[in-house]
Amino acid sequence: MTASKLLSAVAVALLAVAGSAHAETYDGVHQLTSAASRADVSSQAVVAAHSANPYATGANSGPAQVFVSSTSRAAVRSEAVAAAHSADPYAEGASSGVAPVVASTVDRATVRAAARAAARGDALPL
Repeated sequence: MTASKLLSAVAVALLAVAGSAHAETYDGVHQLTSAASRADVSSQAVVAAHSANPYATGANSGPAQVFVSSTSRAAVRSEAVAAAHSADPYAEGASSGVAPVVASTVDRATVRAAARAAARGDALPL
């Protein structure tokens, strides 16, 4: 046997011994201890079974809550008509209105030369 095979066999044996030394023990099933009597638990179960589910979502959660609006129907309608007749009802901040024309300070010939160089795989000057 070579030294490497002998060392690997010793290492595996040591790992097996170390692994078995850290194994947990089984204590069995723990005894159930409760302060409530069987009749108390039964009555609590009946109450819980007949009450509403506090964790229900969606269709199982019951009727929807009624929301009371503080704005009149006429005010909401007039705002909707004004938004529908505006230029862009979805415009926000910088996107509202016409975009400004930005003039470039780079020469057109310089941009073309850089594009041709990039297409040929030449290194671009930085």
